[in-house]
Amino acid sequence: MTEAKLEAWLEETRSFAPSAEFSKQANAQPSIYADAAADPVAWWRTQADRLAWTTAPTKSLEWDLPNAKWFSDGMLNASYTCVDRHVEAGNGDKVAYHWVADAEGEGRTITYGELQKLVAQAANALTELGVKEGDRVAVYMPMIPEAVVAMLAVVRLGAIHSVVFAGFSAEALSSRILDSDCQFVVTADGAFRRGTPSPLKPAVDEALESCPNVKAVLVVRRTGGEVKWNEGRDYWWHDVVERQSDEHTCKSFPSEQTMFIMYTSGTTAKPKGIYHTTGGYLTHVSATHEYIFDVKPETDVCWTAADIGWITGHSYIVYGPLINGVTQVMYEGLPDSGGKDRWWKIIAENKVTILYTAPTTIRTLMKWGHEWPQGHDLSSLRLLGTVGEPINPEAWMWYREYIGGGKCPIVDTWWQTETGGILITPLPGITATKPGAAMTPFPGIDADIVDNDGNSVGNGEGGYLVITAPWPGMTRGIYGDPERFKETYWSRFPGKYFAGDGAKRDDDGDIWLLGRIDDVMNISGHRLSTTEVEHALVGHPSVAEAAVVGASDETTGQAIVAFVTLKMSAEDASEDQVIVIEELRNHVAKVIGPIAKPRQIILTPELPKTRSGKIMRRLLRDVAENRSLGDVTTLMDPTVVNMIAGLMDSDADSEE
Repeated sequence: MTEAKLEAWLEETRSFAPSAEFSKQANAQPSIYADAAADPVAWWRTQADRLAWTTAPTKSLEWDLPNAKWFSDGMLNASYTCVDRHVEAGNGDKVAYHWVADAEGEGRTITYGELQKLVAQAANALTELGVKEGDRVAVYMPMIPEAVVAMLAVVRLGAIHSVVFAGFSAEALSSRILDSDCQFVVTADGAFRRGTPSPLKPAVDEALESCPNVKAVLVVRRTGGEVKWNEGRDYWWHDVVERQSDEHTCKSFPSEQTMFIMYTSGTTAKPKGIYHTTGGYLTHVSATHEYIFDVKPETDVCWTAADIGWITGHSYIVYGPLINGVTQVMYEGLPDSGGKDRWWKIIAENKVTILYTAPTTIRTLMKWGHEWPQGHDLSSLRLLGTVGEPINPEAWMWYREYIGGGKCPIVDTWWQTETGGILITPLPGITATKPGAAMTPFPGIDADIVDNDGNSVGNGEGGYLVITAPWPGMTRGIYGDPERFKETYWSRFPGKYFAGDGAKRDDDGDIWLLGRIDDVMNISGHRLSTTEVEHALVGHPSVAEAAVVGASDETTGQAIVAFVTLKMSAEDASEDQVIVIEELRNHVAKVIGPIAKPRQIILTPELPKTRSGKIMRRLLRDVAENRSLGDVTTLMDPTVVNMIAGLMDSDADSEE
């Protein structure tokens, strides 16, 4: 897309009207925002009725800042709510998951009836191994059906799962096991990536050298490779689980019983164990999943292209969709496992109707070219979603035009591990959408943008994004550290939840996310978001990806340093690098203003990314500041950051 064309469609498509074909949304509850605003607590209580309560709650919200309880006198079982009740309602033959393996042609389809039996067997096996109510169970698994089965089996017993992303190192796994005192681990011998086995069990063995309290490790055979075995501690899934009865009678547990712990990065070296309870979390994720994606359980096939090791996988691969009884695609591989058109094959073959993925992935797919999706029938798609970070307008429009065929509304969602579920988003049959904007708070969510003093900002202004009232899916705290919870989220603006993100209101009052406040740069007294500069760079027709950080500068306080990958390789552009860099600097000045011109632009063939595809801007800040690098074990390719540091040094030498 040329720069002229980009400017033309931005002018013509500032806003897309609500999608009229989403009749369920538009006609069934046109007053949803008004109803929720009139009495948010009562509105959330009606949403709780979508769960299978064995004892219906009579209480809704109990609020003693910063501690909330939702539906505290209600009793339920999360696993029963997700699976058994659908079978009992006669929907046992309905497909729960189309599991697509890394290798083409491998996979399986699992119905709700089959899922119920698998979960029952796993629950019986965990009981045999000694798991009981309140125990913590670490789940370190690839994207295979047994991972979902393990999660559901753990919560069925009233135990607490702590899912650790299977790309994390042994050290990261060990720290999480120790922090929550997990006594059981569920894992696999390995995973597949582009057809190549990738071992997991050795990382578990290494991690457990410093975790003496772990009693048992349950191992799924996935790759068939040889593994080190600890007799009396390690058990094969096929030996222990598959011989169990496929019937299991579950107990009910209080709504406020802890359901899972999920670790997220903190400003210190110690990760934060965010924990969520049962009734409020399940209410939030089921309601947001249904309304935001306009779910039609009878016909929809949903694909959340994420990993269960992150909160997106918990909320919108496991709990929300299963409560709503939908059919899903669950994919083990990478976007190019088997070729750069693998995703589009999956959509065509499974008739996917709803696709939910990250802007980083969209930009990667966009970089590969629109000829890949155009070679497949994507007409089944009716709604697209984005998650994880603000999406730049060009990627938004590419997603809409080439993946959605110009007809699919896009829901650009904002939320966090701590929020449990989506908080800011358009609703496809009710609200307009704008390329790159998150738009408006979900019904029942009270969000605001405030200045340094905590006062609301007006239209056309930016500031800090805060949530001013409790919501059901909110974290109940940091596991084992209530003081850190207060200090981290509730101290900056008393009475308001603030997790570090900036936002702005446009002239219409719609919300645009600006990324982390620690990614806001102070350039000669002007506050600029790194996201704004990144969007400007990616808007240039030659740029595939960009990451921007602020670096110390004697003159301006901070200076902008940009790391850019081109749609052509940096090597191909080597003869014209000076021209390309100057063109990009001028482009940023034109889009934002001269103050936003990067001091340095480093052309690099790759950016440092985690195994989930997230750009590690923290490491780029370290490179820009010439600091020693921290832990790089979570990177997809740890050598990338050293390569970029070398490019920085070369750039500095050339300036001298």
